[in-house]
Amino acid sequence: MKRFIAQSFWLLLVVSIGSWITLTLYLSPALPSAFRAPAAGVTAVVLILSLFRWKQRLILRVLTLCIFCAGGMLWASIRPSNDRQWVPEVKNAPWAEVNGDLVTIYNVRNFKYRTESDFDAMYDTRTFNVSELSEVDMIVTYWAGKPIAHLMVSFGFNNRDFIAFSIETRKEVGESYSAVDGFFRNYELTYVVADERDVIGVRTNHRAPEERVYVLRTRMALQNGRKLFLEYVRRINKLKEHPAFYNTLTTNCTTQVLDQVKSFGGVANYTWKILLSGYVPDYLYETETLMPGMSFDDIMNKSLVNERAKKFIDAPNFSEAIREGVPHPEPRATPLSR
Repeated sequence: MKRFIAQSFWLLLVVSIGSWITLTLYLSPALPSAFRAPAAGVTAVVLILSLFRWKQRLILRVLTLCIFCAGGMLWASIRPSNDRQWVPEVKNAPWAEVNGDLVTIYNVRNFKYRTESDFDAMYDTRTFNVSELSEVDMIVTYWAGKPIAHLMVSFGFNNRDFIAFSIETRKEVGESYSAVDGFFRNYELTYVVADERDVIGVRTNHRAPEERVYVLRTRMALQNGRKLFLEYVRRINKLKEHPAFYNTLTTNCTTQVLDQVKSFGGVANYTWKILLSGYVPDYLYETETLMPGMSFDDIMNKSLVNERAKKFIDAPNFSEAIREGVPHPEPRATPLSR
């Protein structure tokens, strides 16, 4: 019995840790690209051999433990950086200065697009008075099926000045996004702070296939909205000094928002509808965060802004114009309690 337990434990150890190390060698930037496949292949062979009753089993198991240690050291050696050759869309990271209620954000992206890849890269500086926050909206974009979406949070001031925060991978020149690569420290994390005409317009007017963009106006209490806005500001400043990695599962556009809400005591829970980001609107509806008295389908239909985004792309009041007809609930007077 003891022997069976020991063999089962070894099998579990090799399959779990061994698979992770093999994938790390093959998919992560821990090794130069030319060495990744050979290193992963040799590692996989040694790990598999260690599972069988060879005469050299002891040697193979010792070698396996050495591989585990080396894999852990390689993983730890992969460090995030702010100093790489970034693609233009994320080249200039935002940062902010806070002076009382006034928050000045630098490197606010405001690109003028001709196509998704042909644009004038423009940035500006904007100042917001936190006491004038009037609403917090969730922007949800779909490009395939229902389960997966990209989420952005937009803050409105005096019902006319809007600023959007988009949590994304900070890709280097030549990189493309892969959900699998996102598990293995291939991408740094970045917060894009942008004019809505930029982050919405590029998705409705220039991407192929066109993304479906919904602006969901929420009932978040303004007290919590101000805290959330300042938490975003704190995090973009932290990333400026201390870069971090994106992770497909744990550090992405959905989990980061949830984490930020929880950081100041806001009510937010991890559910499968958070992990499958396309169901976040359903979660918001079930927690009565969207327009009360309307069905979910009606809210979603009226919150789709694609046609208005195309029509008003050059309008000076773009953010106000795309919200025409979008359900607009009154913010809660007091935050939800646990």
